[in-house]
Amino acid sequence: MPSPVFRAAPVRVRVPATSANLGPGFDSLGLALGWYDEVMVRIADAGLRVDVAGEGADTVARDEGHLVVRAMRAAFDRLGARPPGLELVCANRIPHARGLGSSAAAICAGIVAARALTVGATLSDDEVFQLAAELEGHPDNVAACLRGGFTIAWLDQAGEISDAAADTARVLRVEPAESVRAVAFVPEAGLSTEVARGLLPKLVPHADAARNAGRTALLTAALTQGRADLLLAATQDRLHQEYRAPAMPGAAALIAELRAAGHAAVVSGAGPTVLVLTTEDQVEAVIKVGTAAAPAGWRALALAVDAAGAVSLNATEGAGRGMDSGTGRDVGKDSNPRHGGL
Repeated sequence: MPSPVFRAAPVRVRVPATSANLGPGFDSLGLALGWYDEVMVRIADAGLRVDVAGEGADTVARDEGHLVVRAMRAAFDRLGARPPGLELVCANRIPHARGLGSSAAAICAGIVAARALTVGATLSDDEVFQLAAELEGHPDNVAACLRGGFTIAWLDQAGEISDAAADTARVLRVEPAESVRAVAFVPEAGLSTEVARGLLPKLVPHADAARNAGRTALLTAALTQGRADLLLAATQDRLHQEYRAPAMPGAAALIAELRAAGHAAVVSGAGPTVLVLTTEDQVEAVIKVGTAAAPAGWRALALAVDAAGAVSLNATEGAGRGMDSGTGRDVGKDSNPRHGGL
C-alpha cells in the first residue's frame, strides 16, 4: 500500500466550546455551544511553527507540547502518515480552565485537521471520536465537540457488551429543541480539572446516585422536547457540584441565586463557569439576575446550541454535522474580540 501524502493547501478547522455534565449527567451529557476556536494548519518542508492569538496566548506551549500538535501527531500515527513539518496558527476564543471544553476543542481540532490534511488514508468519524476520547481521558466533552448539539457519551468496558479487547467510547447525538439556549457566566480566574476531580468522593450514597439517574433522564426529555418548565428540576445534582463548591465559592453562590429565581443553573463541566439552560424567551431575564448576583469581573454570554460540531472549513463536511452553526452573543466587556492569523 502506498504511503499517505499531504494536501499542499492549508486546512482550517473550527471547533465549538462545550459544557459537560449539565447538572446530573456526570461524565455523560454534553452540549455544544456557539463559541469557537479556529486553527489553520499547513504542511511545511521541515520543523514546527506554532502561533497563538487570543486565549492562552501568553501561557500555552509553542512546541511539541502544544495540545493541538500532540493531537495531530496521534492522528498522523493512526493514519500512518509522517509530515515533514507543520505550521499551526490558533485563534483561541474559548477560555482555558473554565469548564468550557478548551482541551477537548484543541484535541478535536488537531485530529480533524490531521485527517483533512492526509490523502490516501483516513479515519472514520467513529475512529476520530475514539482517539479524541482516549487523549482527553473521558468522552463527554469531545462527543459534543465533534458531533454538535446535545450528546450522551458512555464507555463500553472491554468484554462487557461486545468482544472488544479494549474499552470503547460511544456517543449518541440527540436533537435538542430549537428553543433551547444557554447563558454562560464566566469568571476571570480558572480552576484545573484535576483540582475539581480531586474533591470528589470515591463513594456516594445509593439514594443520591438513584436520584441523579432520574434527573438525567428527565433532563434529556426536557432538552429534546423544549420543556422549560422541567429544566429546574431536571438539573438537580447530588454527585459532584456540592463536593466541588469549596473550590469555587463564587460559582456556588451564583448558582444558588439563579436557582432561587427559577433558572436552571449548573456548574459547567469542572467549573468554575456557571451555565444556565434556558429558552430563547428567557435569556434576558437570566442575564439580568445573573449579572446582578455574579462576583465582580464575571461576564455573561448568551449562546445558541451549536449544531455542526467540529468542521473543516475547507470541505463540505466535517466530523460533526456540516457547516450550520449557532452564534454566540457576548454581553460582557469583550463583545468584539479580535484574533489575528486566520
